[in-house]
Amino acid sequence: MDEQVRAQVERLHATPLMAVVAVSGGGFQAIAWLLGVAGASRTVIEAIVPYSEGALRDLLGYAPEKHVSPETARHMARSSYERARKHGPPDRPVVGIGCTAAIRTDRERRGDHRCYVAAWSERGSTTYGVTLTKGQRERDAEEDIVSRLVLRALVEADGDEPTMHLSPDISLGETEVIERRHSDPLGQFFLGEIDAVTLGSDGSITAGVDHVGGVLSGSFDPLHEGHEGLARVASGMLDVEVVFELAVANVDKKSLEEQTIRERLAQFAGRNTVIATREPRFDGKAALLPGCTFVIGWDTAARLFVPRYYGNDEGHMLAAISEVRDRGCSFLVAGRVVGGEFRSLDGLEIPAGFSDMLTPIPESVFRQDLSSTELRLASGENRERNMSC
Repeated sequence: MDEQVRAQVERLHATPLMAVVAVSGGGFQAIAWLLGVAGASRTVIEAIVPYSEGALRDLLGYAPEKHVSPETARHMARSSYERARKHGPPDRPVVGIGCTAAIRTDRERRGDHRCYVAAWSERGSTTYGVTLTKGQRERDAEEDIVSRLVLRALVEADGDEPTMHLSPDISLGETEVIERRHSDPLGQFFLGEIDAVTLGSDGSITAGVDHVGGVLSGSFDPLHEGHEGLARVASGMLDVEVVFELAVANVDKKSLEEQTIRERLAQFAGRNTVIATREPRFDGKAALLPGCTFVIGWDTAARLFVPRYYGNDEGHMLAAISEVRDRGCSFLVAGRVVGGEFRSLDGLEIPAGFSDMLTPIPESVFRQDLSSTELRLASGENRERNMSC
């Protein structure tokens, strides 16, 4: 191990970042470097070498179409990140590293010599790729490049710019370029790589959900005072923080397009924390948000117990609501004006055994008759009036 690499590993061991590192086809020296410097237990949670097809399939949960590809590296990194969250200390930042490579071997390789390395953390994913010129290096020199790229991915995952570069004696050729691509959690969400993303009122963006409290679900087209007033009332009743959940998929409507999602999320900037999910039903939402109380309106509560939203299968409906309960979730229900009449939880027919999951918000505590639909209609009328002037 040269002094440049040793210094880099020592610096990594001095940071709070911990990692699960998975490498296949190359990058093995990086594991040896990390474990070969004192203090490795402060950085390495686990090192995995899924070399065979079966081992890689077990790590990913599926058989990749291409073993050496940026997608496979990213998915290896994601699986590693999930293992890091499971096995790492809860008070330390963690990252998953995935590396897949096709480098010089004892037979003529038909394809390119190349590698892809990915880092996955709550701040997003970064993928690196490089194609090496065939015949220019021995295997150990190509392995050295791949392993140094693994270290670079770890360094950047810690938030630092890379301070270690490839040594001059194994520098990349003129046509060899490391390509770097970063996706923040919102980008990962749009790519379908994660199921949920949280946008804080302070502008932060994190993958997934880390919230136990109240959740006000809706399409927020647009967000208005009624939503925010309901969140304040619910927070007071529950004595917990209430965040918003933008449901980009809905049981009654088509899924929202990316531009629409961005516009809806932008409404919360600097005001409220909002979670975006693709879960149209509350059994799916409960899987992402166990232990939460969902704050909903009367009309949404009425749809909870309609079999057509569960494939016209009443048994499926009851099983789905049971799953919500089993995950420790419940509902806080606000009344709504429907057809000129104020409807409350008292008027709903709730199947036996589920009434204790729904708690009404008294009309005297909260009533908001203006809906998003009415606001959109009013906005459209104003635009038409302005255009006619």
